[in-house]
Amino acid sequence: MAAHDASYKRLFSHPEMVRDLLQGFVREPWVQQLDFSTLEKVSGSYVTDDLREREDDIIWRLRHQEGWMYIYLLLEFQSTVDPYMAVRVLAYVGLLYQDLIKARYIAPNQKLPPVFPLVLYNGGPRWRAATEVGDLITPLEGGLERYRPSLRYLLVDEGDYQDEALAPLKNLVASLFRLENSRTPEELLQVLRNLLQWLQSPAQKGLERDFTLWLKRVLLPARLPGV
Repeated sequence: MAAHDASYKRLFSHPEMVRDLLQGFVREPWVQQLDFSTLEKVSGSYVTDDLREREDDIIWRLRHQEGWMYIYLLLEFQSTVDPYMAVRVLAYVGLLYQDLIKARYIAPNQKLPPVFPLVLYNGGPRWRAATEVGDLITPLEGGLERYRPSLRYLLVDEGDYQDEALAPLKNLVASLFRLENSRTPEELLQVLRNLLQWLQSPAQKGLERDFTLWLKRVLLPARLPGV
């Protein structure tokens, strides 16, 4: 899985991929308020040592109507579903906030910026784990429920999307999912032709290169052995 993890991290280190992921797969009104021209990858100076151990996580920030917000993108390629992913997300978001405060990125008395945690999953079994950390905690009574942690992440499970729904979308991430879910060489080549046409612009050379690396190192060896 190491090659897959590294290839996906390279792909989602391009702002076009993050834009298409949010616009195509996050069906919430606040996405329309985002200024995608301000997308910038968060540098390592904002990430704690604990977060650096999460080598496959990517953090972006961009502006919305109220100021800056952060996108915490967790890439999951494990063969089994993590039932406690919501706890991990809670810890990672807390560590990110701590690092922003420690780096004095947050002014005194300034509110913390919103963080949107998104888990992109590419495993075999469908994801059935809780997406809200509160659902993992024993129900509390007598007023204790107000102290229960609450944090939700959005799951994007590639295997949940049918080709009929993805095909009409001129969306880089939709094309990635279609390639991942292709079952015949003919399906793969048809999607690939369309994708390469979209990446003809000189401005897309870096993204085209990383798609090519992913195809050569990950997808084609799995789909077309010997190619």
